[in-house]
Amino acid sequence: MPPDVRDVQDQLDAAERDATALVQGLSEELGTRRPAPAAWSVAECIDHLATANRVYLAAMREPAERARQAGRTRRGPIRPGLFGGLFVYTLEPPPKWWAPMPLPPKIKPAPSPPLGPSFAAFIASQGRVRAFLQENAGLDLSGVLFPNPFVAGIRFSLATGLHVITAHERRHLAQAWRARRTVEQGGTS
Repeated sequence: MPPDVRDVQDQLDAAERDATALVQGLSEELGTRRPAPAAWSVAECIDHLATANRVYLAAMREPAERARQAGRTRRGPIRPGLFGGLFVYTLEPPPKWWAPMPLPPKIKPAPSPPLGPSFAAFIASQGRVRAFLQENAGLDLSGVLFPNPFVAGIRFSLATGLHVITAHERRHLAQAWRARRTVEQGGTS
């Protein structure tokens, strides 16, 4: 596996380990408690990630298949372009005050999702992202574009999409850890 593909794989593995540690020993009651009325619970953060991963991968699959059929093989490392790299940067934790991200309705967390099923859905989504990466590692991921599923008219490379997924996971896992610490210290909604 090329080092750049391994790096994305390592980021996915790190997010899964982080999410596992996050929910370990966390009761359902605390995992679904909001730390403040307008803040998300741990379960909502994890549900949001599982949903976002599913939506992003769905948008990436068909362009990857077309690229495979057209013989668009790997030409270099998996790197986002300039615009894609800036977008990835804005997703990294902590949230950037100068780049607020409106929440697309199709990836809103379910209302009061249970912790266990939310975590299971996230782990399953991680498996699908890993499978996509492994199945398509031989493609020109930096050159094949897909339509952004949230912003009409914007197209990203598949490489950018993979980096968006991993940065987005870091962002919301950090948010979920803040929520856990707050509710464990007695904060409630």
